[in-house]
Amino acid sequence: MSRQSRAEDTTNDDADAGDPHGLDWQANPVLSVNGLQKSFQGVTALDGVSFDVESETLTGLIGPNGAGKSTTFNVISGAIEPDAGRITFDGEDITGLEPYQTSSRGLVRTFQIAREFENMTVLENMMLPPKNQRGETAWRSVLPGMRNDVQRDEEELFERAWEMLEFFDIDHLALKDAGTLSGGQRKLLELARSLMLDPDVLLLDEPFAGVNPSLEKELLDRLEDLRDRGRTFLLVEHDMDLIMQHCERVIVMHQGQTLVTGSPEEVRSEERVIEAYLGGEVA
Repeated sequence: MSRQSRAEDTTNDDADAGDPHGLDWQANPVLSVNGLQKSFQGVTALDGVSFDVESETLTGLIGPNGAGKSTTFNVISGAIEPDAGRITFDGEDITGLEPYQTSSRGLVRTFQIAREFENMTVLENMMLPPKNQRGETAWRSVLPGMRNDVQRDEEELFERAWEMLEFFDIDHLALKDAGTLSGGQRKLLELARSLMLDPDVLLLDEPFAGVNPSLEKELLDRLEDLRDRGRTFLLVEHDMDLIMQHCERVIVMHQGQTLVTGSPEEVRSEERVIEAYLGGEVA
């Protein structure tokens, strides 16, 4: 069943209620976060976080330092388990699943600090992520007749990896060790590598941190192109201007809660957001 069909067939109170913090948004979400709570040794990091992410959009997640953005990403991706709340992805409750389980369903995250294998080449890094690889050695020993299938799979994987490197304009770096890349090039590699998993939704943790302006524009162009091809992005970013200029929707967090969600124009003029960033009282 298609995602659209699942969305049409799915009815629940949370969907009918909509995002309680929204300003003006009629969503058909692919990702819904409802009432997330998380504490660490008595310190509350998340206190009822709720928001929706619309399919095929660039959605920004912003907030002052300590607002709970990274913890939210960690909970959604399965790195840590929430104390309470629910996460729904593509109509399925994925609350508490492990990272490998969320990624196999099409929900993948990147990290603020790229985590490539430095002593492997860029191309070798690209060949690692795809799931359900046969494993040539195992198949040779158990089912020698599968060798041709394994070889064909490897050729298809190589072609796909090369296409991704070309898309991000780093194919000329394919045979270089990943550890020799600049910060911006590593960000491009991490994004390209994450797309080898063919995700529906990508959680991007500060994808532009440490990226020079020319690479930043290139990365933005690629994200917008991928969105137009059907990908969905939720990104944490501290550059407010960048979020306001390129995201269709913005989610603002403050002190572990969802402060407000809406279009960039709505969020920019919202008094609660101004107060949160300038240190005033928040009603």
